[in-house]
Amino acid sequence: MTGARAVVVGVGNDYRRDDGIGPAVARAVEKLCLPGVLATICDGEPTGLLDAWAGADLAVVVDAVLCEPATPGRIWLTTAASSHALGIPDAVPLGAVLGRLPREIVVVAVEAQTLELGAGLSDRVAAALPEAIRVTMREVERVRTAPASAGHDTGSDTM
Repeated sequence: MTGARAVVVGVGNDYRRDDGIGPAVARAVEKLCLPGVLATICDGEPTGLLDAWAGADLAVVVDAVLCEPATPGRIWLTTAASSHALGIPDAVPLGAVLGRLPREIVVVAVEAQTLELGAGLSDRVAAALPEAIRVTMREVERVRTAPASAGHDTGSDTM
């Protein structure tokens, strides 16, 4: 159990180019040292996701996605129920059975240019990093500033 109201899970690998966007967002959130907010990095494996978000009101999962055709740096915001990315399709049913789901899961997906081996984000994905952080923080603040007993909207949204 995290003990946090909101958890930011940066999914990815810093040594697979744009796959490092999730970890980069998580590190930026971690540096803010916000009360009630935990930021962590995960490889996307379902049990790792369950451990990261257990007990939280909100999990914001940030990851790079490959799209065809691609617009590198474009950011998509969706709920986990409609996401086909990450290990979320496996983690959500498992978490439901085990009672280890947050009240809400939001996915911030950033379109990647490349996931090839190598360090450093591509220019277009690096340029999108501040916006990915802003979108993530908007979701975190929505829960962080709400009364603890307040319900949360779980509707799907695309940016």
